[in-house]
Amino acid sequence: MIIGIIGAMDEEIELLLKEIELKRKEVKASMVFNFGSLYGKDVVIVRCGIGKVNAAVCSQILIDDFNVNAVINVGIAGGIGKDIFPGDIVIAENLIQYDMDTSAFGDKIGQIPRLDTYDFKCDNKLVELAKGACKSFEKNFFTGRIATGDQFVADIEKIKWLNEEFDAIACEMEGGSIAQVCYLNKVPFVVIRSISDNANNGAHMDFQKFTPIAVKNSTYILKNMIKIM
Repeated sequence: MIIGIIGAMDEEIELLLKEIELKRKEVKASMVFNFGSLYGKDVVIVRCGIGKVNAAVCSQILIDDFNVNAVINVGIAGGIGKDIFPGDIVIAENLIQYDMDTSAFGDKIGQIPRLDTYDFKCDNKLVELAKGACKSFEKNFFTGRIATGDQFVADIEKIKWLNEEFDAIACEMEGGSIAQVCYLNKVPFVVIRSISDNANNGAHMDFQKFTPIAVKNSTYILKNMIKIM
C-alpha cells in the first residue's frame, strides 16, 4: 500500500519530511514528491502549493505516477461552526467547491455541471481512523462538510453564507479539488484540517504561533492513522 500525503505549504509537511526514511525524490510540475517509508508504511509526501489547480494537478500525479492507494490531505483551515476554535481539528466527511456557480442554468451553487454528485464523500474507514487518532490525542475534533474555494475568506458575511448555504464547518483552498480528483479516479481519501481562526465566533490565533501547533496536531494524527492502515 502506498499513501499519498498532501500539504499546501512547506510548513504543513516539514515535520513529516524530518521523519520519513527517504528513498527518492522526483520533481513533477514543479512539485517535489518525496517517496519513502513513514511509520512503517510506503508514502509519498508532497507540497502542492496553494489553490485548487495546484492541488488537483498534484493529486493526479500521485495517482498516475506513484500509484497511491489512498490520499490524505492535511493542513490549516478557517473555522465556520460557532463551536469550533483555534487548535481544534476538523475531519471532512464530505467536501464541496463553493465557488462553482452555474446557477444561471438552474444548478445549485457548488454543483459541478454534468457530474453525478454534488459533494465528494471521504472514505469512511479513513474518517474513522482519523477520529480514533484524535480521541487518543485528546483533541477537540469535529466532522462535517468542508467548503473549498480559490479565495481567502476573511469576511464575516461570507463565512455566515458558507455556513447557511452549505452547512460547512470549515473552509480552505485545496481539499475540494483533491476530493474531486480522487472521486473521479475511485481512490479513497480524507481531508484533515487544524483550525487557525473562526470569524463566526471571533476566535483568532496568530498564524505564526498557530502553525507549529497545526503541524504537531496533523503529524500526531497521521502517525496514528498510518500505523494501523
